[in-house]
Amino acid sequence: MLDTGTLTWAVVATALVLLMTPGLAFFYGGLVKAKSVVSMMMMSFGSLALIGVLWILYGFSMSAVSSPTDFSGNPFSNFALEGLGNDELIGAAYGSTFAIITVALISGSIADRAKFGPWLVFAGVWATLVYFPVASWVWGGGWIMELGSWLGTSSVIDYAGGTAVHISAGAAALALAIVLGKRFGFAKGIMQPHNVPLVLLGAALLWFGWFGFNVGAEFLNGMANAGLITVNTIGATAASVLGWLVIEKLREGKATSIGAASGAIAGLVAITPACANVTPLWALVLGAIAGIASALAVELKFKLGYDDSLDVVGIHLVAGLIGTLYLGFFAIDTGLFTGGDLGQLLVQTIAAFGVLIYSFTAALLIGLAIEKTMGFRVKSEDEIAGVDLVVHGEAAYSFGQDERA
Repeated sequence: MLDTGTLTWAVVATALVLLMTPGLAFFYGGLVKAKSVVSMMMMSFGSLALIGVLWILYGFSMSAVSSPTDFSGNPFSNFALEGLGNDELIGAAYGSTFAIITVALISGSIADRAKFGPWLVFAGVWATLVYFPVASWVWGGGWIMELGSWLGTSSVIDYAGGTAVHISAGAAALALAIVLGKRFGFAKGIMQPHNVPLVLLGAALLWFGWFGFNVGAEFLNGMANAGLITVNTIGATAASVLGWLVIEKLREGKATSIGAASGAIAGLVAITPACANVTPLWALVLGAIAGIASALAVELKFKLGYDDSLDVVGIHLVAGLIGTLYLGFFAIDTGLFTGGDLGQLLVQTIAAFGVLIYSFTAALLIGLAIEKTMGFRVKSEDEIAGVDLVVHGEAAYSFGQDERA
């Protein structure tokens, strides 16, 4: 049974991670055009509502398996969390916040052109077929959790969600960007953020909430690594901001606030799987690598021709892969250069690409099914006019005009 102090931290951490989804809504909302803000933010809030309900009904039950060869847990084993005690309920609440933001992250790849109803259908199906099972693979006794023992080497390390959250979301984002196609007028330099302060506010809320994301799970571990995780979450993120800004300065001649915010997110993503298993020095190095790599990766969409609107692939998939694979080289005691052998890198690679391939394939099939049946993308004329009024009947900004006058 959790003591009062530990239980209090569990509640606070749950609230911090829940705040990350509205923070993501601000971050994404500022990056889109002014006539798409409501639509963009509603996809995050819709995810919060839908996935919150599904997790309580059956998602939590699916997130733990009785055998590592099971695909997922039984959705009816604790349906609607029946029969759970206080400690189990706070654990379920904490887990729900991870499921919610993982789904919300995907929406950034289809900004400015997606219908709300089909998005919710996708969110519910993808969470059921991908996130809930993957959570059981990584943390609930599934094959990823047991991979090291099967291969006779170190266990997979994914402390707070490099594979389950960021790689799975980034891979799904790439699939949906392909399904919905390019925005009207897609070209480098055309799509500019409409509200930079909103982006910075969102990034700040995400960084704030990320301490619940990374340090939060310590309520299950007696807070043994809370100091290391806290320092690493600060250090890697700060180093990533610097790495991104250096690339911007060298490439464009200017370091931008959008670059600083994006660099912060890349660093947070990269340190997520590694936060409890690298020293502060190696966390700084990881952050710098993630910031540089993601700053370069966001340009790939123009070269390869996929319209990942808000760079979910370039930031979450790329930095998630870097953070997960980095452990194979620098994890404390088990990394190739920190006292271990190739075993850690082997299991990290299998886990990362296993989740990537599964999530991408499932998201592609789900997205194509929705597009062919109910239609996923708005009409071209509605996209040009702005999806807010068409989809939600609202405008983000009235500019002082009273429609009733």
